[in-house]
Amino acid sequence: MKTDVEELSPTRVRLTVEVPFDELKSDLDHAYREFGRQVRIPGFRPGHVPRQILDQRIGRGAVLDHAINEAMPDLLAKAVREAQVVALGQPEVEITKRDDGTEIAFTAEVDVRPSFEIPDVDQLRVVVDDADVSPDQVEEYLRALRERFASLRSVDRPVQDGDYVSIDLAAQIDGEDVDDAQATGISYEVGSGTILDGLDQALIGMAAEATSTFASELAGGEQAGSLADVTVTVRSVKVKDLPDLDDDFAQSASEYNTVGELRSNTRKQMEAMRRVGQVGQARDRAIEALLDQIDMPLPESIVDHEIEHRHESLTIELDRAGLTMESFLASRDLTPADLDKEIADEVRRSVKARFILDKFADDEELEPEQDEIAQYVTQLAYQQGMSPDDLARQLASSGQLPAVISDLVRTKAADLLAHRVKVTDESGRNVDISARAPDAEDEDATQADEAAETADTADTADSGESAEQAAPESEQTGRGRRGRRAAK
Repeated sequence: MKTDVEELSPTRVRLTVEVPFDELKSDLDHAYREFGRQVRIPGFRPGHVPRQILDQRIGRGAVLDHAINEAMPDLLAKAVREAQVVALGQPEVEITKRDDGTEIAFTAEVDVRPSFEIPDVDQLRVVVDDADVSPDQVEEYLRALRERFASLRSVDRPVQDGDYVSIDLAAQIDGEDVDDAQATGISYEVGSGTILDGLDQALIGMAAEATSTFASELAGGEQAGSLADVTVTVRSVKVKDLPDLDDDFAQSASEYNTVGELRSNTRKQMEAMRRVGQVGQARDRAIEALLDQIDMPLPESIVDHEIEHRHESLTIELDRAGLTMESFLASRDLTPADLDKEIADEVRRSVKARFILDKFADDEELEPEQDEIAQYVTQLAYQQGMSPDDLARQLASSGQLPAVISDLVRTKAADLLAHRVKVTDESGRNVDISARAPDAEDEDATQADEAAETADTADTADSGESAEQAAPESEQTGRGRRGRRAAK
């Protein structure tokens, strides 16, 4: 087989391929066997119809077309290897010659990864956050832990900023009740500003069972955006009581016996979280540094496809959340043009990062081990609530397994990159990323999770209502979230 390469642009080539007819022999044999099993001809058993009879009945051209179509994936793969390009997406194929018994020829236009060189990563320097934890940061964490164990106590006085109240709300427009703007028994933290504009000002100074009316623009429902008269009735007023930071609290909120042990181990665990975070920062910032240093053209078809996918995903997410695109844009103070540019910029950097990691993986000859693939699939299955075996079969049957393996290789490339660059913290100290992974990182991560779970799994105090129960749902759902950004 002979392959010639014509560069149409820095990101697209045309392959001109000539294939001797002998290389189609096995595919042609298979095509005859397939047609022989399918065709019913009197006097011949299925699968035993002579070729000349098949040629008469269905035509030699049909058999040859079938053979070429079956051979094409392997022929394309071989042509790409011979051309020494990295093909992206599906090529556009055109058969240009079909001399039965002599040769076939075809052209294939395909987007390719642009050519570029990665600078010496061993000389690349990145700066990560300090892992040190100050006494004030420890106390801030302990205060947050006390907040989770706080109880609410009823008070007989007017509402003050920071109180927790139980209220009823009713809205009217032009004297008519707004059906979807009536609510009772709402728990609300005064001063949080999470429900309606003007509510906090109306509540200050009100006593239990008092009623007040204020004007506000409705935030949701069929009358969203309309100015309404809102009546608020206070049912109860409560204040938050924090438990004392003493040995009894340490024993109820943690596995430690004294507040000194709790404070000391909290600091160790917070530093462990930061050391683990340094690994992710080194990886992300090394990729960012390469993005800034490397200039390359990007295949517009790949970029356009990814932009379209991002827009579709955002639309689906907003629909699931019951939000409109207009409300989303307003919440971020964006115009549609601003959003388009933001998505396009993100996609271009993401595509460029993938190319860099793929090239780095090729240069370093990184290949995933079988157990790494199994572990990666198991992790994905856990995230999707599936069994690893079911997910593996689904990926294999849908042809998505190569994409999963590519993601795994990129992750390995990003990890190696983080270990190859020179890392210092903000204080100018060298940071040994290799000392934090993989074993040290796993241990640190376990300690860090324990620190976070100390608060997440704590039971509420025996007496009174917990402050968390009284907080608005919008605040509760934002707590305790942790994540790592990976280069994909």
